[in-house]
Amino acid sequence: MKYLILLISVFSFAQQTKLVDFKSVLGKIEINPIEKSVSGEITYDFDVLSPIDTIKIDAQNMIFSNLKINNIIVAYKNSGKKLALFNGFKIGKNTLTFNYLAKPKQTMYFVGADENLQIWTQGQGKYTSNWFPSFDDANEKVIFNLDVNFNKNFQVISNGVLENKIVNSNTVDWNYRMKKPMSSYLLMLAIGKFEVQNEKSNSGIPLHFYIENEDISKLEPTYRYSKIIFDFFEKEIGVKYPWEIYKQIPVRDFLYAGMENTSATVFSRDFVVDGIGFNDKNYVNVNGHELAHQWFGDLITAESGKHHWLQEGFATYYALLAEKEVFGDDYFYFKLYSISQQLKSVSKTDTIPILNEKASSLSYYQKGAWSLHVLREDVGAKIFQKAVRNYLKKYSFKNVNTDEFLNEIKKISKYDVDAFRKNWLENPHFDYQKAMELVSKNQSIKMLLAIQKLRSKPLIDKLEIFINTMQMNVYFPIKEEIIYQLDKVAFAEKVAILRLGMATNELNVRQAIANTLPQIPLEFKAEFETLLDDKSYITREVALNTLWTQFPDDQIKYLDKSKDWIGFNDKNLRILRLTLALGTKGYEIENKAKYYDELLVYCSPKYESSIRQNALENLLFINDKDKNVLPFVVNALVSHKWQFSKFAREKVRTFIKNKYYKDYFEMLLPTLNTIENEALGKLLKE
Repeated sequence: MKYLILLISVFSFAQQTKLVDFKSVLGKIEINPIEKSVSGEITYDFDVLSPIDTIKIDAQNMIFSNLKINNIIVAYKNSGKKLALFNGFKIGKNTLTFNYLAKPKQTMYFVGADENLQIWTQGQGKYTSNWFPSFDDANEKVIFNLDVNFNKNFQVISNGVLENKIVNSNTVDWNYRMKKPMSSYLLMLAIGKFEVQNEKSNSGIPLHFYIENEDISKLEPTYRYSKIIFDFFEKEIGVKYPWEIYKQIPVRDFLYAGMENTSATVFSRDFVVDGIGFNDKNYVNVNGHELAHQWFGDLITAESGKHHWLQEGFATYYALLAEKEVFGDDYFYFKLYSISQQLKSVSKTDTIPILNEKASSLSYYQKGAWSLHVLREDVGAKIFQKAVRNYLKKYSFKNVNTDEFLNEIKKISKYDVDAFRKNWLENPHFDYQKAMELVSKNQSIKMLLAIQKLRSKPLIDKLEIFINTMQMNVYFPIKEEIIYQLDKVAFAEKVAILRLGMATNELNVRQAIANTLPQIPLEFKAEFETLLDDKSYITREVALNTLWTQFPDDQIKYLDKSKDWIGFNDKNLRILRLTLALGTKGYEIENKAKYYDELLVYCSPKYESSIRQNALENLLFINDKDKNVLPFVVNALVSHKWQFSKFAREKVRTFIKNKYYKDYFEMLLPTLNTIENEALGKLLKE
């Protein structure tokens, strides 16, 4: 019955989009960070195309007042999920105005407090109608304009061009304007204390790169290659960037890697890196993916979940092309090869095809992208690019389906698009053989495959090949493969190859050695210690932990060397160093309490979830009965970051199997606030 109701709801809204056309909206809003509420005055302009009994706007748990249509007060119905209008409108042009108040439970997130406050939104998958009366159906496209009043000490960022900025005594009015329509899930706000660097693309589009004040030194490595990627896409896609401006904003505790809001991408602060962090994980792929969505998702939008690959598959496809532009052919083919291995691995269990609204993310993204690489290879780059251009131009600011894209291929080629559709989009299997034919055109992949064929052979039979390869100028995954094949080989037999690997000074090869050498012979200790100087926070973490564990007499030396290390945004090196310092007998006894307190404060809501989880795991490793730590685990249960709250739930479920913890948590319940009490109480009753 629930499914039938859902079908009726979707059908009725689809019918509305044919009878009513919402043209534009101006929202004049204020946000109260104390109450975690948003309120304001909304003005919608819409055309009634044909007679209709009721017009609906999605609005989750909102209060409305002063509602007028064509400047006349009219009755309305508020179901708590939708605002229903049933009189006062006429065939032709109409204007709707009203005031509203909402306390969004999702989609608008308040992170931190006071001067450390950030507010940001995430519309896709959560529905913008939680904070702004709008349309959950992506087929309704509207020109959005926002006037936002907020504390003058903060930056306010939204879609479109900042047309005006009015400074009041304590607040600022930010007036953002769009010229073209978009789906409601792409509406965004980001509020915080940011610095911004402004550039221009070769075509003259303003590019604004935001960053938190304290991260200003990381701006260049974070946004490295951003302009190159933008210019490359305009040339490669062949259609000018469809909006007037492009902004990118990193925010704390974002739910995903990034989100392609129209003209303004919001992304996770985890990708804010310094020069060393760039070598381990960088923003380049996410950068390319979200930018590609400005065409594939924002300019044209899939008409339903069944065709979601037209957004995610295309964005993943172009992101890899961007990486190819930046990092070269070998990188490109190795990434394709790695994705093909992943798709092959899951093909037995992931049996839902791309053209299905229940398909997995892996299918929509990676398999969807792979199908496009195959299509381009089969029809040729020029035909593929021309078809994409025609497709984008024909359906700009509209909703699309798979047939409409494939028809553009059919119009300009003799390619069998029906066979392609059947094999790649409707068939649940992954054509691994076809994929290998494509990637094997690359010489580095051929060499990698040749080395992989040696896995079952004893070292004596491949020693000469390994030694020669280690001394060649070949792509690093080939040398990594050699190191991993040596994993179970006795040290004395492989030491010569390990030394060649260390001498390459290639970060990935040296990191592979760090990961596969859990026991360090004395004769290799000095060479292993050089890993502590590698420009990789991952390598340093592995090396520090391994050396401290195996060489107790040198623990102080390693702690002194790492005393100023911080690492990534999750403070991986700082937290590891504090943990090791607490575990080192006789080391800075006068500072032990300070080190413990620092670790404990990292568990608090003052910090991002990645830091909190890292600190919690380390303190629980030291003492899993620490009653200073356990309340922070409970607090994590109510985090909006689902990955962090899941971690906390799993911890609590494990703990309460033991009577000691169950009794403790039950005693803790009366001291908790309402939402913490509810979350913990629910787990205790399971």
